[in-house]
Amino acid sequence: MIHLLNLLAAIALLVWGTSQVRTGMLRVFGENLRGVLARSFGNRPAALAAGLGVTSLVQSSTATCLIVASFVGKGLVPTAAALTVMLGADVGTALMAVVFSFDLRWLSPLLIVVGVVLFTSRQTAASGPAGRIGRVLIGLGLITLALQLIVAATRPLTEAPAVRALLAALPHEVLLDMVVGATLTVACYSSLAIVLLTATLAAQGLVPVDVALGLVLGANLGSGLLAWLATGADSPVARRLPLGNLLFKLTGALIAMPLLGPLLPLLAQWVPDVHAQVVGFHLGFNVVLALLFVGVTGPVAGLVDRWLAETPEARHHARNSHLDPVALATPSLAISCAAREALHQADVVEAMLRGVLPVLQNNDLALAGQLRARDDEVDRLYTDIKLYLTRISREALSEREGRRWTDIVSFTINMEQIGDGIERVLIDIEDKKIRKGRRFSDAGMAEICHLHERLLANLRLGMSVFLDGHARDAQRLLQEKARFRELEHAYAATHIARLQEHTPESIETSSLHLDLLSELKRINSHICSIAYPILESRGALADTRLRPSQLAGLDELPH
Repeated sequence: MIHLLNLLAAIALLVWGTSQVRTGMLRVFGENLRGVLARSFGNRPAALAAGLGVTSLVQSSTATCLIVASFVGKGLVPTAAALTVMLGADVGTALMAVVFSFDLRWLSPLLIVVGVVLFTSRQTAASGPAGRIGRVLIGLGLITLALQLIVAATRPLTEAPAVRALLAALPHEVLLDMVVGATLTVACYSSLAIVLLTATLAAQGLVPVDVALGLVLGANLGSGLLAWLATGADSPVARRLPLGNLLFKLTGALIAMPLLGPLLPLLAQWVPDVHAQVVGFHLGFNVVLALLFVGVTGPVAGLVDRWLAETPEARHHARNSHLDPVALATPSLAISCAAREALHQADVVEAMLRGVLPVLQNNDLALAGQLRARDDEVDRLYTDIKLYLTRISREALSEREGRRWTDIVSFTINMEQIGDGIERVLIDIEDKKIRKGRRFSDAGMAEICHLHERLLANLRLGMSVFLDGHARDAQRLLQEKARFRELEHAYAATHIARLQEHTPESIETSSLHLDLLSELKRINSHICSIAYPILESRGALADTRLRPSQLAGLDELPH
């Protein structure tokens, strides 16, 4: 019993180590990996090389498939080019299996020690580059250690008479072996781990070589099935790549099944070591698969495009939403998606604000109703962005990405409150001006038009500050808060002066005029709040907004 528990623990350690390396590499390189893939779609050799290289880093063709599927889902990449990348990605996974098949006993303690030193020495910034690299090294060390533990744990099992009798009674059915291999791969979320485990068990005599090769074919199928299941909730376009890749793997497995019998003696003749036979078969299968299907990616892409045609509703949704659920696997990419959707929310707010003046000048009730209805869209976008951000692991973010996460939350809250403020302005205009047939004085309308113009300019500046994060622009935006407040005070004073002069229009619209000035100032305050996180991160904010002379004077006041 203890030997079985040791084996299960070693398998779990292998899967965990593979997962740590995959997620660690995605966090270290993040957007760079996506950039490499994006630049590789021009020709087939470059696409194959990019898929091979990126997957060798992240050690997961599934992770590569999810990244590239997001490109396809957004219409940025044709399905044929993406399928070529995936053929290279599968070769990359097979190459990593070859690397880990070497005797790396000396490497495991070295990687773990260096990784732990890097991670713990920068514990306060474990999500930074040093901490992430340390995590990757620890994962690599755990993989090599797990392989050694599997060898040690399987040796007593292979010597047990009951185990040998059980294995001898198992039917050597390739199709059944493939089903088992695919199931284990989906359960472990790693075809690399299953291939390495299968090779080790075969080397220990616990699994016959013909069964091991069937399990390897199943592991390849399982990786394709895993990507298809992971994109189950995505649009039909985003699922084209996993489906095409799964078709390649399934066709390759069906071709390989009848060839396993003649291939076994050739493998034994060319490669005496059983472990190397299994790993070599895995590499050879994926290389042949890439060479065989790289020329037919176009027709297969056309086939899956027809099978998974995009509906008009899905096309409209994809055009309006940047919140890609696939990108959640890579936090740095998910942050970028949330920022793009926040800018879309700001565009809707700007359209609402821009429409206020025509409503005011033309007494347009229909336009007012349309603009107020858009506040529901602003609220929906705020909720979607907020929920999307909560699905991003904060621990996986670097310090800079963590600040960006906070900036996006702050920005969307401000946009939602600005939308509410615009809705209140429109309701006041409808109730206090349009339905009562009142009009502003020429001077009063000019003042409101001037504030509205400044407000639009400040909103555009605020969007630029959010997008670029320039401290100088943030300072300009914060200065606009004081200028706008001074204008609001000045225009309120001139309105009171017109009341004293008994200007009829000013008397009729006095309540609305003062409410508008106050509400526009409140909206401007929310816009200027975009500058605070930027300036705070650079240490440019003072502890208090009071001037030192005023602060000293407060001490002299009676308590």
